Amino acid sequence: MIRAVTLAIALTFSAISTTALSAEDSSKGSRDEAVAMVKRAKEMFARHGEEATFAAINDQTTPAFHDRDLYPFVYDLQGVNVAHGARPVLVGKNLSALKDQDGKYLIQEILRVAIDSGSGWVDYKWPHPLTNKIEDKSSYIEKMGAFVVGVGVHKD
Repeated sequence: MIRAVTLAIALTFSAISTTALSAEDSSKGSRDEAVAMVKRAKEMFARHGEEATFAAINDQTTPAFHDRDLYPFVYDLQGVNVAHGARPVLVGKNLSALKDQDGKYLIQEILRVAIDSGSGWVDYKWPHPLTNKIEDKSSYIEKMGAFVVGVGVHKD
């Protein structure tokens, strides 16, 4: 049942959000596309709840939440990952003590921005989902009830 709902929702969001790609578009998602994906996750969360939303995010075949190097991630307010579009092995783990290569507590920063401001951008280093190479990343995050959802873009 959840799979059917997830697929129907994904197809609906995919149809709504599909835009024509121009010749100058690259294999990397844009900041605007990252913000749009966060909004799609929040809309699904509001309409269908956390179970269906987290399942859709974790399912890498859901087009609404997996586009080139764009994917959502969701943490609870204690830093436990509850959904991850690229690295499902992280789901269920408390990552509040995770540091990037520069020593930045990136999950703590994500939570701080969401709690203090409701939304914003956070910069850190993270493996690219397609190459696994550590790159500079900037993620747009928003508070979503008792959770924080984000989507990041890899910088050139």
